[in-house]
Amino acid sequence: MKKLPIHYCLYFLLALCLLSCKKNYIPYYNKVNEIDSIYRLANNPKLAVKEYRELFKKYTPKNQERIEEYATYINLADQYHEDFGGKESLYHLISLIAPYGDKYKNYLPLFNKYGIDNNTVEQKIADWKKDLNKRLIDSFTVAATRDQIGRPYDTAVVRKNVKKNAELFIWTFKKYGFPSQQKIGMAGNNGNGFHMTTLLTHMNESKKYYPYIKEKLLEYIKSGDCSPLDYARMHDTHLGSHKGTSLYGFNMIAVKDSVQTNRNRKSLGIASIKHSFQIRKDFFKKLKEDESHSSE
Repeated sequence: MKKLPIHYCLYFLLALCLLSCKKNYIPYYNKVNEIDSIYRLANNPKLAVKEYRELFKKYTPKNQERIEEYATYINLADQYHEDFGGKESLYHLISLIAPYGDKYKNYLPLFNKYGIDNNTVEQKIADWKKDLNKRLIDSFTVAATRDQIGRPYDTAVVRKNVKKNAELFIWTFKKYGFPSQQKIGMAGNNGNGFHMTTLLTHMNESKKYYPYIKEKLLEYIKSGDCSPLDYARMHDTHLGSHKGTSLYGFNMIAVKDSVQTNRNRKSLGIASIKHSFQIRKDFFKKLKEDESHSSE
C-alpha cells in the first residue's frame, strides 16, 4: 500500500489533536456553580478567587448572565489585592459585557483604576460591534419581530412563522454555528433586542425541526456557545406542553423530586434550585441598588 507523504500525516495528527482537545464547557459551568457557592453561600471570597484563577487557566472565561463569574473574579481579586491579569483580563471583560448596552459604565471606576480611560473602553466596545455578523443581526432582528406576529390567537400565522424561524436557526447552525452574543450581540437593528431565550423556547412548537434543534443545542452547550439555561427552558416548555412535566424545574411546573431535578440540572451545568434562587435574589437586589444610584 502506498504511504502518505509525511506532511499529510502531520496535518491529520494536528486536526485530530485539535478535535480531541476541544473543551467541554459543562464541567466549566459546574465548577463555576461550585465556586460561586463558596463565595455567595459559604462567604469565602478569598478561596473563590483562588479557585476561579485555576479554572480560568483551563477555560476561556465566560461571564454568564446573573452569575457573572468573570466580573466577580476580577472584582474580588481587586478587592483582596490579588493578581487577576491586569489590562489583558480587563479587555476580555469589556468584550464579555459589551452586549449589555450601558452596563460597562458600572465598571468604569475599575477600568480607570488600572489605566484604561473611558474613551478606550468605548472604543473597545465600538470595535467589538464592528466585528459582529451584520447578516445574522439583520436576520434575527426580522425573526424576533416575526416570532410575535399572530400570538396567541392566530395559530396558522404562528405555525408559519415558527417554521421560518426554525429554518433560520438550522441555516445559521450549518453556516455560522450558534448565534451567540459574541456573534450578533443583543440589541438588534430596532433596539428591541433578540430575546434569544424566547426564540429558542418557541422552537418546541415545531414538530419537524425541534428534535434537530434540541440535539444541536446540546452540542453548543458543550462548546460554550449556548447557555444551558436556554436549552433547559426550551426543553421544559416542550415537556410542559406535551406531558405536563419538567426535567430542570422551569416552566412554572411544581418540582416533585428536587434531588432528581438537581441532578438533571447538573448534567447541563445549571446551579441547583436553592442556589439558583439565591443568584436570582442577589441579581434583582443589585439591579435595584444600581437603579437607585443612577437616579441620585
